[in-house]
Amino acid sequence: MNNFVDVILPIPLEKSFTYAITPAEADFLQPGMRVSVPFGKRKIYTGLVENIHQKAPQVYDAKEIHQILDDTPIVTKVQLEHWKWIASYYLCTVGEVMRAALPNAFILESETIIYRQEDVQVSDEELQDDEFIVYEALHHQSSLKIQDLMDILDKKNVLPVIKRLIDKEVIHVQEEIYEKYKPKLVRYIRLNNAYTSEAALQNLLEDLSRAPKQRDVVMTLFSISAKTKKPVKVSELTEESNASSAIIKALVDKGILEDYHIQTDRIQFEGEAESDSKALNKHQEIALNKIEQCFEKENITLLHGVTSSGKTELYVKLIEKQLNNQKQVLYLLPEIALTTQLVERLQEYFGEQVAVFHSKYSSHERVEVWNQVLQNSKKAKIVLGARSSVLLPFQDLGLVIVDEEHESSFKQFDPAPRYHARDTAIVLATMFQAKTLLGSATPSLESYFNAQQGKYGLVELKHRYNNVLMPDIEIVDLKDKHKRKRMTGHFSDRLITEIQDTLKENHQVILFQNRRGFSPIVECLTCGHSPQCPNCDVSLTYHQYRNQLRCHYCGYNVAMPKTCEACGSVELDSKGFGTEQVEEEAKALFPDHKVARMDLDTTRGKYGYEKIITALEQGDIDILVGTQMLTKGLDFRNVRLVGIMNADNMLNFPDFRAHERSFQLMAQVSGRSGRTKERGKVIIQSYNPYHRILQQVSTNDFEQMYTEQMEDRYTYKYPPIYRMIKITFKHKDYQKVNVGAEWYAKSLRTVFHEHVLGPEFPPVARIRNQYLKHVLVKIPQKQSLSKTKEAIVKINNSFLSVKDFRAIRVILNVDNY
Repeated sequence: MNNFVDVILPIPLEKSFTYAITPAEADFLQPGMRVSVPFGKRKIYTGLVENIHQKAPQVYDAKEIHQILDDTPIVTKVQLEHWKWIASYYLCTVGEVMRAALPNAFILESETIIYRQEDVQVSDEELQDDEFIVYEALHHQSSLKIQDLMDILDKKNVLPVIKRLIDKEVIHVQEEIYEKYKPKLVRYIRLNNAYTSEAALQNLLEDLSRAPKQRDVVMTLFSISAKTKKPVKVSELTEESNASSAIIKALVDKGILEDYHIQTDRIQFEGEAESDSKALNKHQEIALNKIEQCFEKENITLLHGVTSSGKTELYVKLIEKQLNNQKQVLYLLPEIALTTQLVERLQEYFGEQVAVFHSKYSSHERVEVWNQVLQNSKKAKIVLGARSSVLLPFQDLGLVIVDEEHESSFKQFDPAPRYHARDTAIVLATMFQAKTLLGSATPSLESYFNAQQGKYGLVELKHRYNNVLMPDIEIVDLKDKHKRKRMTGHFSDRLITEIQDTLKENHQVILFQNRRGFSPIVECLTCGHSPQCPNCDVSLTYHQYRNQLRCHYCGYNVAMPKTCEACGSVELDSKGFGTEQVEEEAKALFPDHKVARMDLDTTRGKYGYEKIITALEQGDIDILVGTQMLTKGLDFRNVRLVGIMNADNMLNFPDFRAHERSFQLMAQVSGRSGRTKERGKVIIQSYNPYHRILQQVSTNDFEQMYTEQMEDRYTYKYPPIYRMIKITFKHKDYQKVNVGAEWYAKSLRTVFHEHVLGPEFPPVARIRNQYLKHVLVKIPQKQSLSKTKEAIVKINNSFLSVKDFRAIRVILNVDNY
């Protein structure tokens, strides 16, 4: 009986592929192990074993696998089930989920290696110029990689050259697999066993009297070893003894010292954990009891706690309970910026049991966290991470906490899988029969609606910690201030006065402007022309610190022109303003104070966030200017004033969620103010001060905002009343996108009738030289979601089988929020 294995490949294939294996391999292999397999003409991929069976494929002959890469599974059974759920719910393939989930170092790539045919002699006349260069290079080197050829020939596409040389039998190629993950080895040093006795050591030191530096090294090693029982690192010894590595090498060569390596984790917790968490106040106690009561009836509970009400302390109590039951906890956060502050707080309580996982970690660091979660190690009892941590190989999950659950950062937009981490985490918790707690000061309408419908438990915490009052919110009318000439740049006189008072009392200020760069538009005063991005349908944004115009969609940049490109006039003016301009104006207005900026441009590095957050906490920054990164639940003790520079650009955004998002953003950024004893102040500048949302933010009236917005959602049939699937078409040819989207929408209408909207061009209709067009499918509550998806997939397959449409990229985005 032949044995076969189904393998999931990290590419968008609808099905897994079947390969032949030997009986011995069939006995050894288990689902979740990696194997390297051939696929297509010359490709080798790292695949994941899905199951082992004895059914040969009907349509093709099964190839053999190349090699087995693991001794034990690196992916668990529950994880595979979870991936399959993501693939079917979010209309993508399991291979795409696998690629998103596994750290890069686990997905080995084949590299094509080129060798010269030893016994073949070729004359120069038989080869073209580029072929001869490769042939010559192979005389100097035994093998070359594709990348080497690109460098030698200075060409991107070197495959035609390789093909011609293979045809002439001058070279042969081979695929080699490279293991990418390398464990971190630290070099330690110790005294050779022959010298450990007192007499032997005495003799050694006498022998080394003529080499004082070597003698000092031995003495230092002896004194370090006496002080600590831990192994001594070579780096530690060189530092303590002020010796060069050459001296230590000489001692190792003489056999006096021995060096050895120990594998260590790249991320380690240094320090002691406190044994007790903080005592809760009476409001928190009541909330905690209610959460536990809700968990008895419901698996999911929504905690609606105002900003600075001490939600984190409640989470800590719930985590403690799970750790006592030997369970794992997943703590999801929307932004990497938050992890830095929270890691410190959680490590104070739980020490090294906290593992952190997010995209700014290197591939090797992610592999280590993955292995610790897989082995249910003590170092990964609590996994704190951004959305990708929901894809980790949990063994025994007891609780999932989704903090700031309303955040749009939990939704992955590109590439596939386009999953929502909050909803995906709820499904993961269900698979483990674990509980899920969603926490937010401004819950999403979807979650609050589910709580009102009785699907989720609801617990409210309406008092701030220490009974500090909610901040005093004042709305400033910009139209009136401009009329009365009471503006200095983009600062109203009220905002300036408040900033001065706050700084006088040694408190800090946060200024919020939801646009980065210096100004969004540069315009010629003579002819009205403004520079556009050549690849996208947007104006270029002026960045003053680099003196360049940048596109925030594709990254295109160009030096700031001195004259107008259209008419040659030198009168160029900038319209609108971003964080850079606010920062510059703040520096001019308050020259004696330290002003800093926190946006995508200033936090690109691995520790970008940490540097700014630490500087603010330590009081090195007086005024922090930033984008919505600032709103994400950060806890700054000394901030007394928050200024929202312009509320209107959020309110007027063309999206059915604009008002909900504006309320959330403003309420969250207001919550950064006055978090200790004194009441904070918030100033919102707007040209439309009587807007309903601004009034609701100023009175912190979430319920009224919810009621009003839900009326709109009922009227216009938007989530959470109707579900939504957004279909996007992309192609560089405008006409093709138009015709394709029209055909697709017509097919959808035959099935879904009036519930299909579009096709429509979005506000930015061209990005990276690709035209975009959207179609929305709305799904009423009583309509089956799985049947709807089946119908869409069917239409999608027939669309892609039309030759003219095959080049159009179709993106299916389920629950596009």
